[in-house]
Amino acid sequence: MPRLVVISNRVALPDEDGGSAPGGLAVAVAATMQGRDGLWFGWSGQVSDEPPPPTTIDCGHMKYVLTDVRPQDFQEYYNGFANRVLWPILHYRVDLAEFSEADFDGYRRVNEFFAERLGPLLEADDILWVHDYHLIPLALALRARGHANRIGFFLHIPMPPPDFLTTLPHHAELVGALTEYNLIGFQTDNDAGNFARYLTSVVGAATPDGRHYHLGHQHFRVGVFPVGVDTDGFRRLAEASAHTACAAELAESLVGRALMVGVDRLDYSKGIVNRLDAYELFLEKYPGWHGHITYLQIAPGCRQDIPEYLEIDAAVNAKVGHINGRFGAVSWVPVRYVSRNHRREDIAMVMRMARIGLVTPLRDGMNLVAKEFVAAQDPADPGVLILSQFAGAAAELGAALIVNPHDRGAMADAIHTALDMPLDERRARHQEMYAVLEANHIRYWGQSFIEALTRPGRALNWLSNRIDTR
Repeated sequence: MPRLVVISNRVALPDEDGGSAPGGLAVAVAATMQGRDGLWFGWSGQVSDEPPPPTTIDCGHMKYVLTDVRPQDFQEYYNGFANRVLWPILHYRVDLAEFSEADFDGYRRVNEFFAERLGPLLEADDILWVHDYHLIPLALALRARGHANRIGFFLHIPMPPPDFLTTLPHHAELVGALTEYNLIGFQTDNDAGNFARYLTSVVGAATPDGRHYHLGHQHFRVGVFPVGVDTDGFRRLAEASAHTACAAELAESLVGRALMVGVDRLDYSKGIVNRLDAYELFLEKYPGWHGHITYLQIAPGCRQDIPEYLEIDAAVNAKVGHINGRFGAVSWVPVRYVSRNHRREDIAMVMRMARIGLVTPLRDGMNLVAKEFVAAQDPADPGVLILSQFAGAAAELGAALIVNPHDRGAMADAIHTALDMPLDERRARHQEMYAVLEANHIRYWGQSFIEALTRPGRALNWLSNRIDTR
């Protein structure tokens, strides 16, 4: 069986302590690697003026290869172009993009550097699986070095319509680099459709069916592969964590109040300020819930070298203070705001105890928090998921309370609806969503992508096909 080579900006190393259950990409890679040899290549997270040769960590049939980058490269490639240009534009926030030619040069330079360091490690029959917006030009750099391997790319974040993409300087060069991949995967039909419109209307690619494309000498395919979660694994983790001392302390602190929880990375795309606005309106409209609900927002900070992230941190802190000052009492704090990382088992415990999961990004590729909230629930007495219509997960979790995160009134009413929802309705909604999660278990996602990459006849919208044939 050919070796699978995974390339991403960061590498999820195995947990040597056997501690918290891994999440996201690590679970997907582990499931896909079962029964085959593999290599995972990416940035070490370290910078050095003269990067030493890559470090290799052997772990059974898996090798992890890590490389440092130069300080200037980190600033231009990561803080600059990836996170101050691509991230906002791909999340529909053109107003926040700050382009510079130096940052774009750094982005291209690091992709060339990755190709240079990865190339000698590759074998002729390796299958390459490249992840996310940091590495869009990587296939182009590898092809230029003579590597004819099958290479797939998966975008974990949204793909906006052509009107947004074309605001990006050098968009034809950058987005055109994706055509060097054999298969380009997206989270939703909407993302794939936006990319298809760019291909046909901007660069003039031809397609007979919206999935197979021809552009000059290039032949490539576009597919939809929504990322799932380890449904049963996260459920077991939540069940076990619900009986810990930490869970008992949380329950005691709530003194019978309903718990509403939000779990997000602190990012302007997550809509945390909008969510707090809606909660403030809920407290205005439904004063009977004063003292009977606690909203816990967990939002660890990130990218603190980027001004926009300092601004969102200040805005969230100010809003939390305003709500607590306006509605709080000696015996009740309406909002608990925690801005540090927590262990995965603690997050699972909080989700299981919550009456409401509030997942309302302004735009998100998928949002696995929504899926993990559903997985964590007690099916006999499940909580209610309130989910943004602009999260990729909304395409699958239609039994959630779907809201527009820009409509604070609708969100406030959704909180009230969730709190008053009868048990039978909560069970029915949870059962429907859990069945979807099982159909799209993380174990199938990576396998399906690799099968589509290596076997051209495989389905390019595998989840719809799988649900239709259940």
